Amino acid sequence: MTETIVFTLNGKPMMADVDCRLHLADFLRHTLKLTGTHVGCEHGVCGACNILVDGRSMRSCLMLAVQVDGAVIETIEGLTESGKIADLQSEFVARNALQCGYCTPGVLATATELLEQTAPTREEIRDALSGNYCRCTGYHAIVDAIEAVVKKRQAAP
Repeated sequence: MTETIVFTLNGKPMMADVDCRLHLADFLRHTLKLTGTHVGCEHGVCGACNILVDGRSMRSCLMLAVQVDGAVIETIEGLTESGKIADLQSEFVARNALQCGYCTPGVLATATELLEQTAPTREEIRDALSGNYCRCTGYHAIVDAIEAVVKKRQAAP
């Protein structure tokens, strides 16, 4: 059974016919070819598949594509293209906060939501990232990079 969904993806209006049982992560990766959304555990534990849905960081492996009917979706591709996360990406590179990069798109989605809500402390950054697994960096560099962006954004006129 299929349903027609209408949504906004990375700033562009979209319409698609999707199987009612198709996971959003698979729809993004296989149908729309947006492979920046990574699939790790497929159980909602690792955060590699996090994207923004209506401004909130969500696990795309736990959502069905039909659930985004009427929603605004931002993937790592859209966040990058818009320049919305350029400062985050720059600090991640400067602080070696990514190594293999598999978790990075999900971490950046989580950080984007967090930074749009508040100017978080280190503890709040750590708390927000508690649902994102990274096997390479040990998190210190990730927290440092996000904290640096917080400080730069606060200092900006």
